[in-house]
Amino acid sequence: MPDQDAKPFNVLFLCTGNSARSILAEALMNQLGRGLFRAYSAGSFPKGEVHPMALDLLQKSGHDISGLRSKSWDEFAGADAPEMNFVFTVCDNAANEVCPIWPGQPMSAHWGLPDPAAVEGSEVEQRLAFADTYRMLGNRIRAFTSLPIKALDDMTLQNRLNEIGRDQSKAS
Repeated sequence: MPDQDAKPFNVLFLCTGNSARSILAEALMNQLGRGLFRAYSAGSFPKGEVHPMALDLLQKSGHDISGLRSKSWDEFAGADAPEMNFVFTVCDNAANEVCPIWPGQPMSAHWGLPDPAAVEGSEVEQRLAFADTYRMLGNRIRAFTSLPIKALDDMTLQNRLNEIGRDQSKAS
């Protein structure tokens, strides 16, 4: 792990389409991480555009959306890409989505959530799904950013990362 005082920890949120959940997580982490974390997002099969309801929710919640875009995880696999310290998958195994696997040695965990972009129904129901996803991701990211990362050994940290994905899905 890098020295937390020297530079922020790099966090990558992965999903399949990189249009909703991972985008929400990127924006939340960049705001809640208080400069200690720098978040990115990507997809194994990016849709090429961010879902308009995700952008609307983020903008109404006070996030800077100017740099958000749907992109391939290939952008983060090259030699000139930032080295990731943490990688979280946010796709939903329960819906038979195939979650991408990140190569290398960053700490990683699965924080699966249902895809709000897949919700069918009224606009109100769709917006509620985005709001629920935003809230659940916020809970997980707050739990993560409150960890004493430098004080934890790798095994304890890995267990805590896994617990965040499990505990927050039950408590949400």
